[in-house]
Amino acid sequence: LHYPLRRQRQMCIRDSPKSAFMTNPPVRTSTLDLIGNTPLVLLDGPSKAAGCEIWGKCEFANPGASVKDRAALWIVRDAEARGELKPGGTVVEGTAGNTGIGIALVANALGYRTVIVMPDNQSKERMDTLRALGAELVTVPPTKFADPNHFVHTSRRIAEETDNALWANQFDNIANRRAHIEGTAQEIWEQLEGRVHGFTCAVGTGGTLAGVGLGLKEKDEKVRIALTDPHGAALYNYFENGELSSEGSSVAEGIGQGRITANLEGAPVDTQFRISDEEGLHWVARLLRDEGLCLGLSSGINVAGAIALGKQLVADGVDNPRVATILCDTGFRYLSTLYNAAWLREKGLPVFDWLGSASET
Repeated sequence: LHYPLRRQRQMCIRDSPKSAFMTNPPVRTSTLDLIGNTPLVLLDGPSKAAGCEIWGKCEFANPGASVKDRAALWIVRDAEARGELKPGGTVVEGTAGNTGIGIALVANALGYRTVIVMPDNQSKERMDTLRALGAELVTVPPTKFADPNHFVHTSRRIAEETDNALWANQFDNIANRRAHIEGTAQEIWEQLEGRVHGFTCAVGTGGTLAGVGLGLKEKDEKVRIALTDPHGAALYNYFENGELSSEGSSVAEGIGQGRITANLEGAPVDTQFRISDEEGLHWVARLLRDEGLCLGLSSGINVAGAIALGKQLVADGVDNPRVATILCDTGFRYLSTLYNAAWLREKGLPVFDWLGSASET
């Protein structure tokens, strides 16, 4: 394997008592400028498993600790530019959690109110975080998208009934996708010095996969874009055989889609992988135990998909391929679920070794 950037980093740390990465942090003049330009890190275990370089975009470094800060900022700024959101207004959104956190932070910085509608089966940490940020939280039972009481439809109705309110509509608002065309894709390209051969991630709204895919394809049409889909989602079958149908289930929050959103339309997907929760959890455990990264299940699923894509590129004869993926958010958001032994046992999932003897509390 060839790790020139990693060796350079190690030499810098070894040869100097103070790393340049620590002594020269970028200066920002606005808190909103902290969104994006996240680090890209070489993942050692996944790279060895794939036989090529696997890079993770550290989206947990955003102020709201997730990739969704990007969409939140672009959606709000787009609405301001179009005159749809005026001073003192309210931003309303239906979200499984992370987008709501991003919207609450952006709205706070710009002087708006936030109302978030969320399924009541999401992690306690996400709900507590939204309340702590000052958002008004409305919880509804999880249901199929066709149900008028689905959290997305409920959020739209609340926005329609509220004066000077924006319905963020992250699933079908393509400002979401533009955040990744103009931001994330350009960052990955520059950070990898124009040598990137593959990108993959799972889909919630579709903004990240489609946006990064379109942005990277603008740079090099040969970059291979892959969908990484959890069980229970319908997109693997859609891109495999043109049929929106699902198999199995997943406990992963914020990913897994059963329809083609506006953000997904025209997504340049070249190949697709289906990843089980067990495989995703394996990489969540490995990355925490071996590399010191505490991540959520969606990140573990993404990493497993990146390994599959890397192996595919190697098998196809690509010379020393590089694959990038998204490390979506921090594992600290899932202490009551993913990092709770009793919860994992209840879901029939393997318990991390270090939690094996933990009590149910």
